[in-house]
Amino acid sequence: MAGLAGERNMTDGQDSILEPLSFPERPGHGGSPERHVSIPCVLCSETSPLSEKEAFLRHLVLQHKLVIADVKLIADFSRYILYWRKRFTEQPITDFCSVIKTNSDGPIEKQEYYFLLCDALPEDRVLREQLQQKRLEEVLDQQQQERDDQSFQRMCLFCNDEFTGNRSLLLNHMAKDHSFNMGLPDNIVYCSEFLNALQLKLDNLQCLYCERIFRDKTTLKDHMRKKQHRRINSKNHEYDRFYIINYLELGKTWEEVQSEDDREMMDDQDDDWSDWQAHPVQAVCLFCEHQSETMDKIYAHMQESHGFDLHKLKETLDLRFYQQVKLVNYIRREIHQCRCYACQQKFESKAQVLQHLTEASHVMEVPEKSSWDQPQYYFPTYENDALLCGLSDSESDSETACPNKDVPVIAEDISDLRTLRETSVLNHLLRDRSCST
Repeated sequence: MAGLAGERNMTDGQDSILEPLSFPERPGHGGSPERHVSIPCVLCSETSPLSEKEAFLRHLVLQHKLVIADVKLIADFSRYILYWRKRFTEQPITDFCSVIKTNSDGPIEKQEYYFLLCDALPEDRVLREQLQQKRLEEVLDQQQQERDDQSFQRMCLFCNDEFTGNRSLLLNHMAKDHSFNMGLPDNIVYCSEFLNALQLKLDNLQCLYCERIFRDKTTLKDHMRKKQHRRINSKNHEYDRFYIINYLELGKTWEEVQSEDDREMMDDQDDDWSDWQAHPVQAVCLFCEHQSETMDKIYAHMQESHGFDLHKLKETLDLRFYQQVKLVNYIRREIHQCRCYACQQKFESKAQVLQHLTEASHVMEVPEKSSWDQPQYYFPTYENDALLCGLSDSESDSETACPNKDVPVIAEDISDLRTLRETSVLNHLLRDRSCST
């Protein structure tokens, strides 16, 4: 999953970003896959709710001596039962099932015959594969509807913000502002039901990760924050049906698929990478969510759409490479915190900041270096910020032009140059050399 968003820490009225943020994903109803219906027995008139599958299977064994193997590998149990109910009316059960005799050495009256229905029978195997394929198609159709649905409306699980539109707005918000990542939107299906299940746990004062119960909501929040339990429990298989990956292979969960993929990578000795293609870099605008595959395009977009010319600032302010890095991180952080980077005026939303920058002509106004040329801005505001990778290294150009130029390397704190000169180790070396000569 992408990096989790940094939390906000209120200190002296200022929010501080403690961890790198995540860029928003590019723009790309939910029903339950379970059918709350009753299913009939394959050999009699008894019916049972689909939710009580264990009781239904117990009935088959006790009343009809029928055992269905590998039930968990059946994608649609209801359709599976209806199919065999029909087939058992057409032909004897012994035409399909293996017959197992118990207590074969005992008296005849104590011998019993059990019938095993499994995928060793070609017809059963084909049926299971068809049901798996059908279920996958239905789930993908459902997911596509959810991805295209613009009528989604729901409040955040952790704050009072309400989101209307695409579901990814809420999921990305919870990842960025609350460090809660339930997965990539494109891997989630039955999203509303998933959120309902999580909301119910929180309403019951239950931690989503360790699933402990707490006495009040404040204690629960503190626990999830301090223990870094702002995530779901991957071992809880109740969540499996909310992830597309669990529908891809017959009867396998995402953990089994992942472990097989890892083993295949380790066993693969082919080191030919000639057909490997890197994904194009997606640089994100400083002011909006626009992304471009080349640096030239993102620079052109910022200049045409926002009036911001990074190349011009670099020349005007004579910015070296690491100064460019700090300036970019500074601007990103101020925009994220809804603050004008030029005058420090605070706004309610990012849109208001952008409007102010344009109306006040502050887009190309950069404050004094003391505001942004700070060590804290060496660290990226956003994870995997491709814009930082595309900055031109003016320092290397100047070094190439003047290879023999003496460039002293001194500490960043040069407030007391006299003390620095007197205590420098170079002075001791020079004295030792003069004495020896």
